[in-house]
Amino acid sequence: MFGTAALTIAGNQVAVGIDLGTTRSVVAHLDNTGRPCTVQNLEGDATTPSVVFFDRKSIVVGKEALKAAEYEPDRVVQFAKRDLGKEGYRIPVAGQQIPPEVIQALILRKLKDDAIHRLGPLDQCVVTVPAYFNEPRRKATQDAGRLAGLNVVDIINEPTAAALAYGVQRGFVSSEGKTASLETVLVYDLGGGTFDVTLMEIVGHDYAAIATAGDVYLGGIDWDHRIADHVAEQFLIQFGVDPRTNASEQQRLLTEAEDAKRALSQRDEVIIRFSMDGHRIQVPLDRALFETLCGDLIDRTLLTTRKALKEANRTWKDVSRLLVVGGSSRMPMVQEMLESESNLKVDRSLSADESVAHGAAIYAGILLNTDQKLSSTIAIHNVNSHDLGLLGLDKDSGGQRRSMMIPRNSRLPVKKGKRFATSRQNQTSVSVKVVEGGDDEGRHATLIGNCVVRDLPPDLPAATPVDVFFNYGDDGRLHVTAALPTVGTKAEMTIERESGLSGDDLTYWAGRIEAGLLETSAPTAASKVAAVESASAVPVANVASSLRAPAAKDPVVVSKPAVVPKTFVAATPAKVALTLKPSVPLKSATISETRNIPQPEKHAPESPSTEAPASGGWKSRRQQITPGETP
Repeated sequence: MFGTAALTIAGNQVAVGIDLGTTRSVVAHLDNTGRPCTVQNLEGDATTPSVVFFDRKSIVVGKEALKAAEYEPDRVVQFAKRDLGKEGYRIPVAGQQIPPEVIQALILRKLKDDAIHRLGPLDQCVVTVPAYFNEPRRKATQDAGRLAGLNVVDIINEPTAAALAYGVQRGFVSSEGKTASLETVLVYDLGGGTFDVTLMEIVGHDYAAIATAGDVYLGGIDWDHRIADHVAEQFLIQFGVDPRTNASEQQRLLTEAEDAKRALSQRDEVIIRFSMDGHRIQVPLDRALFETLCGDLIDRTLLTTRKALKEANRTWKDVSRLLVVGGSSRMPMVQEMLESESNLKVDRSLSADESVAHGAAIYAGILLNTDQKLSSTIAIHNVNSHDLGLLGLDKDSGGQRRSMMIPRNSRLPVKKGKRFATSRQNQTSVSVKVVEGGDDEGRHATLIGNCVVRDLPPDLPAATPVDVFFNYGDDGRLHVTAALPTVGTKAEMTIERESGLSGDDLTYWAGRIEAGLLETSAPTAASKVAAVESASAVPVANVASSLRAPAAKDPVVVSKPAVVPKTFVAATPAKVALTLKPSVPLKSATISETRNIPQPEKHAPESPSTEAPASGGWKSRRQQITPGETP
């Protein structure tokens, strides 16, 4: 999370931004004139495939790894970004289980090494994340940077980075840091694996996010799978063989599907040619059929876009600029849908692939005070992408309820407070379970903190007041205070992305990555200790992963080892314990509200709203939705 920052002239550090994408990644820096430029990799390309190949003697990242996926798919990992933040999730390979953060770290290390070759020494950077990433995913991204030997000074939401690149590169901000008038920009960011939409207001040197929405399991790879499934079904009908049952053939089919998708951005029709086991097939695919196959996917982006507008209390008439970024936004169906819905002309002035990295480099320049000619002061204001609340017992029903404290899309910094009450007589402690996301009953919520006030006096009556305050800073830190005013005790805690890998795990995996070797057996506790004590003596894991289907077909958690909770005790009169866990494990809490909890609009986490404003007239070829309806 990030908030306000100022750009001044000082220092001689290199400002580097990294767009760590699901399918492709990009590095950018600010040149001597303050202009963001893409850093080509050692292969001479602007983008690097986010693919890792675990060869028997080395680890390969990028284009060569992508080619290897067709021949040794069990040794290739793709789309690891979608698995970030899943507590305990491991990618199973050759008897081992590798965290997604490690895969991301290997990609970042390749990007870092290539950038050093072009720019010289660097260790600090800004990394982008989807706007709809929750805290565990953001923490996992920072962990990946640390494992790669990078100091990630901050992370920036991808749509915000694109808007920043647009404002600076297109002269939207003058040398005096002024703009002619207020611009309301809607950034539609459809990448390889995730989708975000952010509504921003830019005036003068201020960039303010108003609302954001997204889908972390929707991107170009889902369009690829629709094409691949179509061809596979035709192959199955003709020859009785399903190419999707063979990992190597499935990867070849997905490669053909991606090529066809890209070609359809330039041509009206393509022929997909595929052969397997001596059988050959040619499948024609035109834009109309492609849009029919993927109509529900484009509809999902539309509903998410409408959701962002609704939560910002805006309509399309309030939008002055429609900016599209992300490689998948090149598909003609995207432009057709957006222009039909909004009556605006899509702005394609920025590179769909590189603008997010450029914005990250600009933000890095802001944070690092690099010596550039951009002398104006730029302020960036963010909103939280997920609701923040706490779990308690409903006063009337006695069932678990989530009490909303800070609704999503609240401008940061923000402070909110509510009064609750103890649930029973002689209660010796009060537990404030801080959650992110979820619905009114706390379903699908992620427990990110547990603030406990202990050693309460004996004979404490039921319904003793408990005042809880959430203070969410623009630096992404959430400060929680729980106080019992009639007793004179309180507890405080600060939540700072503590989920995910522990410190020992980070040290262990950093040693494995640094060694750059392969293992063929699962690591033991002894090998972990050895890795911490002597990184050079322990090889890197023998990692592989079969191709993963889109979100609905993602593999479940392979293993979830026991995690010893971290406990932090604050220096206050009351004993305070902060325990961070991956999910809400309890059906009840030790507090209840003294009044009925307000009934906010229910939201399914990480999915489009089921309600849409009555605006626009887009209908996909599948006729899935009309304004105000949901598929």
